[in-house]
Amino acid sequence: MALIKSISGIRGTIGGHPVENLTPIDIVRFAAAYGSVLLEKQKSPKVVIGRDGRISGEMVSQLVSQTLVGLGIQVVDLGLSTTPTVEMAVVWEKADGGIILTASHNPKEWNALKLLNAAGEFISAETGALVLELAAKESFQFASVDKLGSITANTSYLQQHVQAVVDYPLVNKEAIAKKQFKVVVDAVNSSGAFAIPQLLKALGVEEVIVLNEEVNGRFAHNPEPLPENLVGLSAEVKKQGASLGIAVDPDVDRLCFVCEDGSMFGEEFTLVAVADYVLSHRKGNTVSNMSSTKALKEITLQHGGIYYPSAVGEVNVVKKMKEVGAVIGGEGNGGIIVPDFHYGRDALIGVGLFLSALAQHKNGIKSFRTKYPDYFISKNKIELEKGVNVKNIFEKIEKKYKKQPINTEDGLKIEFESDWVHLRTSNTEPIIRIYAESNFETTANNIALRLMQDIKEFIQ
Repeated sequence: MALIKSISGIRGTIGGHPVENLTPIDIVRFAAAYGSVLLEKQKSPKVVIGRDGRISGEMVSQLVSQTLVGLGIQVVDLGLSTTPTVEMAVVWEKADGGIILTASHNPKEWNALKLLNAAGEFISAETGALVLELAAKESFQFASVDKLGSITANTSYLQQHVQAVVDYPLVNKEAIAKKQFKVVVDAVNSSGAFAIPQLLKALGVEEVIVLNEEVNGRFAHNPEPLPENLVGLSAEVKKQGASLGIAVDPDVDRLCFVCEDGSMFGEEFTLVAVADYVLSHRKGNTVSNMSSTKALKEITLQHGGIYYPSAVGEVNVVKKMKEVGAVIGGEGNGGIIVPDFHYGRDALIGVGLFLSALAQHKNGIKSFRTKYPDYFISKNKIELEKGVNVKNIFEKIEKKYKKQPINTEDGLKIEFESDWVHLRTSNTEPIIRIYAESNFETTANNIALRLMQDIKEFIQ
C-alpha cells in the first residue's frame, strides 16, 4: 500500500512487495543503515528499542534487534513501551541512539522505525539523509561471529518515567489526589492501557476505568485521538459520572481530554492549558507548529513571553524551542514538549501538568475549558495518487492568493485577517493536510472547503 522514507525514519504498511511496502527486507535494510551510521562514530554502540502494541510490533522488533546484533551492536529492549519512555531511556542508558517501533496514530496495518540520537531526540536531517543513502546502496558491513552484539531486556524504564513525572517540580501530586478525580481512559488497545493507569495511580487517582484495555494492536477505532474517534470515550465518561476522560494515541505521545458532560476539551487546547499553567510559574517563550491554534500565542503574550511558530514535525518544534529558549512547546495535535523534562512529545508529563492545573480550578474540567477561547480548527485531508506534483499545485494556489500574507516555510500558510489556512504534505501518509482556523466553525470549514476545491481543480 505505501512506504514513506523520511529523514526521521521509515514508515509503511506491513506486507506486499519490498520497496513498495514495509516488508521484512525493508525493515532489515533500514535498521542496518541506521546501525552502520552509529558504527562510524562508535566501535561498539548501544541502542535502546521499544515498541507500541501493534500486531506487527513483535515481528518488527525481532527483525530490528537481530539486525543490530548482526552489526555488533548492543541492544537494550524495553519491549512494550511508549515513545517518550524510549526517548528518556536512551539518556538513562547512556546509549548512542534509539529506535521506536510505532506508526503513531496510523491504522493497524502501519508500522515504522523512528530513529533517535544519543540525546533521545529525533535524528538530524543530515543524519537522516545519510541513513537513507546507506539503505539505498545497501552499504553494510556485518560483524564476524566473535563480534556479534547482544540483547538485554529492561522493562523498568516506564516506572522510572512515571516517577520522573511525579517528581517534576510543577506536578502537584497532593492537589491531584485531594480532588479524587474519577477518570476514564481510552487506551486504543496499545501501550496507553498500562502506561496511563500506572501514572494516574502514582498521582493519587484511585478511580480509573480503562476502555479498549487489551493490548492486541487491533484498534477498536481509528487510533488518531480526534473527536469523531472518541464517541465511545465520551459516552462512557457520562455513563460513569466521571470527572474527565483521557485519550492517547498508540505510542502515548499525543494527549487529549473529554469533559464531564462528554464534550471535547479540544486537542488543540491540551497544549494551551498546559502552557498557561507552566507560564504562570515560569516566565518564558513558547513554540508550536504553524498548524496549531493561535490561542497559544495569545496566552504567551498575556504572560509576557514571545510566541514562535515552527514548521510541522516534532524535530522542527524542538529545534525552534532550543533556538528561542522556550519553556514549553509542542503541537496542536495534543503533543506536549517540556524541555527540562525531555525534548520529546510526552503524554505522561502532559497528564501530570494538566491535572495539576485542573486541580487548582474550583470547578470541573468543563468550567476549566471556559478560561480559553472557542476558536475552531477544521482539519481535513486529500489522499494523493502516485505522480501528483504537489509543488506545482502549491505554486498555483500561491499565485491565486498572492494578495494575502503567505508563509512558505512549510507548505503554504495563508492568512485571511484573523483566520488562516495551512496546506502541507504529510510526513507520515501520502496526503495533503488542510487545516483552517477561525473564531467560527462555519468560517473555518468554508475556508478549508474552498482550498480543497482549489487543490482538486489543480490536480485535474
